[in-house]
Amino acid sequence: MQTRTATIQNAQGIHCRPSAVIVKAFMNYPGHILLRNRNGACDVSSVMQILSLELRKDSQVTVEVEGPDEEQVADKLVELLETHFDFPPM
Repeated sequence: MQTRTATIQNAQGIHCRPSAVIVKAFMNYPGHILLRNRNGACDVSSVMQILSLELRKDSQVTVEVEGPDEEQVADKLVELLETHFDFPPM
C-alpha cells in the first residue's frame, strides 16, 4: 500500500468539475483507492463521495492506494488533488 498526503491548491477547492476529472482518471483502476481527511473517507468512484469530504483550498487529504502500479497511481492522484484547475467561469 502507498500512502501520500496532498494539500488542496485549487482556489475553489475540489468541487464538482475537479471531482469529475478525478473519478474519470481512476474509474478503470483495478485496485483500491481511498481518500481520507477529518470529514471521513471515501473511494474515488463517485463525485458525490469526493464532495462529501469538503476538500477546500489548503486542506489536507490522505491518499491510500493498494493495487497495481500503486506508486504511480498515488503520485498521479496527489498531482490532481494539488492542481490549480482553471475551468471557465459559469
